[in-house]
Amino acid sequence: MTTSRHTLSLAATVLTGVLALYIALVAFGNITDFGTNQQFVRHVLAMDTTFKDDDLMWRAITNKGVQDTAYVAIIVWETVAALVLLWATWLWIRRDHTAARRMTTYGTLMLMLLFGAGFIAIGGEWFSMWQSADWNGLDAATRVFLLSGVVLIVAHLPFPQAEVEATRPR
Repeated sequence: MTTSRHTLSLAATVLTGVLALYIALVAFGNITDFGTNQQFVRHVLAMDTTFKDDDLMWRAITNKGVQDTAYVAIIVWETVAALVLLWATWLWIRRDHTAARRMTTYGTLMLMLLFGAGFIAIGGEWFSMWQSADWNGLDAATRVFLLSGVVLIVAHLPFPQAEVEATRPR
């Protein structure tokens, strides 16, 4: 494989690996320092640091059991996404491009769902997280969403035809 053909595969491998490492560290941090982000989730769902608009406060979830269940679900989702992306990285390293693209797609979409739908849409808009000066995770969620999108795009860029032919089963 020439350098120009190898470059795109290398970029997909490195970017998938970086995202896998990042989300694995996020999940690890949430597991080992459970209480910090548990408070974050509780405050966002309770909407206790928002403007307290009567037209919105009916959305608040104040039941700690429901709040903690949501937080554990987030951690499980992050952990599974990290494992999927680690597997995808291994597949990129092995040059199994078809399987690597598929697993990278699954892992990045998992993160885009969590951080895009979960944090940006539901947390940010439904629970009005954007109103909170103390418990606003929109910037962090946007970073993960965009990084995941970049990885997804790079993973799906077409390889040069010679590389595609070299990876076909004979």
